[in-house]
Amino acid sequence: MSVEKRTIDRWLSRRGACSREMAKELVLAGRVKVDGRVVRDPGAWIEADARVELDGRLVERAERVVLMLHKPTGCVTTRSDPHGRPTVHAHLAGAPSFVSAVGRLDLDTSGLLLFTNDNDLADLLTDPASHVEKAYRVEARPRLTDEQLRQLAAGPRLSDGPTRPCRVERLGDAGPTTRLVVIVTEGRNRQVRRMVAAVGAKVVKLRRVRLGPLALGELERGQWRLLSEAEVQALEEAARLAKKRGRA
Repeated sequence: MSVEKRTIDRWLSRRGACSREMAKELVLAGRVKVDGRVVRDPGAWIEADARVELDGRLVERAERVVLMLHKPTGCVTTRSDPHGRPTVHAHLAGAPSFVSAVGRLDLDTSGLLLFTNDNDLADLLTDPASHVEKAYRVEARPRLTDEQLRQLAAGPRLSDGPTRPCRVERLGDAGPTTRLVVIVTEGRNRQVRRMVAAVGAKVVKLRRVRLGPLALGELERGQWRLLSEAEVQALEEAARLAKKRGRA
């Protein structure tokens, strides 16, 4: 039986040692050894059971970490930003391991954002075939009519094609604003904002409150917490079931 192989940058990322981008820099700097030899090509293929050292220390698989952040508005979902904007990682002080965001929320969107050092879990949740539900609380202007809500639920056509039907619930109206919940099973860029724009309104406030079985709950803005193993297992099961339904 052949042993699975990965490029060294992906190998380091999969072990939770660092991001793929950081791994490339470390390899190019000659700080990584594979089976006793310095490797300077980040794209070099190595066996999954290879002995890899970083700065002379053996790289072992880190314990799986999955955490939930209540992302505030005004920060970007990236590790560093060339424009100097605050990033989500500024809110992860004390996190027990190197973690990366699972998907992203845009600058002006707040709410539930997952981070993990388990790339297999991240891949499962971000796979376009994994139709995991994502629930958002939305404030939109001008006030939406019942017909506009029906159009939204039916799945409006965007520049990259029609969206899947979604669930929409009106929470109430206040002046020129409608408050609603939108539950989608896709993860397109700025999808909810674009869907609302497609039916003739504009999102003025957007917060993700649920991902699959995970709810944001009472977690304060800018704070994070570790998920329990039971929560992670429930999330994995929901993603697998959603993926299976999507293929049916």
